[in-house]
Amino acid sequence: MMHWLIMALGVWVAALAVNIELSSQRGFLAQLAMPVLFGAALIALWQGVVVGLNVSPIVLPAPSAIWGRFWAETPTLWADFQQTFIGGALSGYIMGCGAAFIVAILVDRSPFLRAGLLPVGNFIAALPIIGIAPIFVMWFGFGWESKAAVVVAMVFFPMLINTVAGLQSVDAMQRDLMRTYAANYPQTLLKLRLPSAGPFIFNGLKICTTLALIGAIVAEFFGSPIVGMGFRISTGAGRLELDMVWATIAVAALAGSAFYGVVALIEKRATFWHPSQRR
Repeated sequence: MMHWLIMALGVWVAALAVNIELSSQRGFLAQLAMPVLFGAALIALWQGVVVGLNVSPIVLPAPSAIWGRFWAETPTLWADFQQTFIGGALSGYIMGCGAAFIVAILVDRSPFLRAGLLPVGNFIAALPIIGIAPIFVMWFGFGWESKAAVVVAMVFFPMLINTVAGLQSVDAMQRDLMRTYAANYPQTLLKLRLPSAGPFIFNGLKICTTLALIGAIVAEFFGSPIVGMGFRISTGAGRLELDMVWATIAVAALAGSAFYGVVALIEKRATFWHPSQRR
């Protein structure tokens, strides 16, 4: 069994050397190859350590076992993904971020709301999700509504704070210039403040992509139909089916990464003029 461990360490060292060489390259393919190669080497090291040291699958299953379970349970994992991501995470993300964007404009317009709502928002954002999730499940039931409510609670204030910060990032000289053009508030908002706040808004949207998925999964721990990634993780852990748990975690990680990537791509297209997007 030790030859597996030696082979894995060899692959890791070779991948590290190649990554060091690629780090000096500036091409798109080189930058794409680095994380792919690093991830493949990490999986190879994981496989070698588990097989070489004969680690119990209850402690840590091998990637090959996780892949086998992933392939065998693809219909189940797909149903779990639809329930958690589309039914809870995505709907809550849209509602929470949309509401936060509208409230941010009102807060920016009203000093009273800015002074009163933001401190309360920071307090609510600090509440542990593990505490409010069962309350929302009792309020809204075991359907998608309770998961969406938990996601709204998680994404609302990060999105609100980022949007407000972006709207306030316009300096005095730019505002004075709009006044010299006799621009009213809606014109200033649409042509100056929202474009300037674009990077802040998308930063909030990207942060909320991961929060939305986490919130939906955590909510399913406290009540769910017999489908969903949170339900699958909790039942799999209770049955000591760690390969199924890791397969579900892999689906969640891929979904969260893809969600983040889509928002980042939209940001790149929408704020191409900003210095952060220029090459």
